Amino acid sequence: MRPGKTALIYDPLYLAHDTGAHPECPTRLTSILSAIERRGLDDRLLRLSPRAAGRSDLERVHQSAMIERIDVACRTGETELDPDTIICPASFDAAVSAVGGALTAVDALIDRTIDTAFVLARPPGHHATPDRAMGFCLFNQVAVAARYAQAVHGLERVLILDWDVHHGNGTQDAFYDDPSVYYVSWHQTRSFPWTGRPDERGAGPGLGFTLNVPLPAYTRGEVYREVFRRTLEDVAGEFQPDLVILSAGFDAHAQDPLGGLLLEDSDYAEMTRWVLDLAHRSAGGRLLSVLEGGYNLQVLGDTVATHLEVFLQG
Repeated sequence: MRPGKTALIYDPLYLAHDTGAHPECPTRLTSILSAIERRGLDDRLLRLSPRAAGRSDLERVHQSAMIERIDVACRTGETELDPDTIICPASFDAAVSAVGGALTAVDALIDRTIDTAFVLARPPGHHATPDRAMGFCLFNQVAVAARYAQAVHGLERVLILDWDVHHGNGTQDAFYDDPSVYYVSWHQTRSFPWTGRPDERGAGPGLGFTLNVPLPAYTRGEVYREVFRRTLEDVAGEFQPDLVILSAGFDAHAQDPLGGLLLEDSDYAEMTRWVLDLAHRSAGGRLLSVLEGGYNLQVLGDTVATHLEVFLQG
């Protein structure tokens, strides 16, 4: 594989989503930016500014009543959508821009301006269902990006991989009956949002295009990696995507306060190589990675920087 151009999509607006004393806080992003600079990656990444997603973009996944509810809640000064999902007046604009970051990345990947992209945005998205914001998430960036790639750029098949420690129930719900989007999740058992059982495999024409791989708490990196590798090989044999999207949560890290799995940076590096290889084999190398979870501010920055270093190596 040749080294390619990797884009970092970021906007300071993402910091304006003020959650107070909450694990999903603006410092998550600033810690990552500091690690990128400290490790000398800044000059090697192509910086792209996101556009705001339009209502029509959001409505490819989310119900219009949900979008309006979040908009009004932010404008009228509500402070939470549920006890986990905190908002402030700037949260709607930040969330719309976070989705727009993923769409900006899709455009650049399709026109070959870049080969890989990382969307450094918040709030995260994979718990947001078509009709409900939840679990720190307002809108589902990866789901909207998949639909955008299909509707605007004519891609037929999208593969969404999710290695966040928590199951991406919102992404699963968005594509549960759709064979054109294959959703695969590796996550911790008996953990929020208490979905993602192995028997959740899709419905109707989408049966078999949802794959859940729950792993018990305290699973070590070498065990997780082997399960991850075998699953990727099986999926690659069944589905030839035009685009690979990664819900890149880093809360399966051994030191994360909200997870119970035992991954280290070296595990994330190896898994990133395998995902990148899959993208090269079947999607022309087009790989979009979108930040989801990861809440240890002492390790998150370096873990993400390790992820990006693999992208930069090609």
